[in-house]
Amino acid sequence: MESPHVEYTAELLRHFADLRDGTHGGAISRQDKECLFAAAVALLDPHARRSLEEINTDLLLGTGEVTATGLRRHSGGVDAIWALTWPEQQTAMINPIVIRAYYSAGAHHPHLESGTAGDWPLNVFDEKQAAAELPTLRAIASADLHNLVFQRDYRIIPAIVRGWTP
Repeated sequence: MESPHVEYTAELLRHFADLRDGTHGGAISRQDKECLFAAAVALLDPHARRSLEEINTDLLLGTGEVTATGLRRHSGGVDAIWALTWPEQQTAMINPIVIRAYYSAGAHHPHLESGTAGDWPLNVFDEKQAAAELPTLRAIASADLHNLVFQRDYRIIPAIVRGWTP
């Protein structure tokens, strides 16, 4: 049955229902929740890459490189990072644009974050839900780039330096 909710509010409802029910996508155990997280990372991968490639094409004029770590386990939990680096960012010695999916060791369920901005719920269980995350992934990457400009200045954006005008 189709949800009457728009995708982003449907995700929030899934997220809050999981908090209410003490589950994540129906899973109760940490192991099962981590399996769902690993699947979500794989589903999100093309959409996270797309959001970063759009910035690379339009703002960085194709000078950047998108990388992904894939799923990583560590003492703090499990995560995956997609990053966009480019020459001006590296010269300015600031961090790349980052989209991070993470499931902290003590957390009830996973989240998304940027390198410089807050948390977003991560309740993705199928391709349709993953595709619906594209606007959120774009917002995460845009917020991170915006904050990186404030760490230095507009000159880290090749399109602006090379004379783009509205």
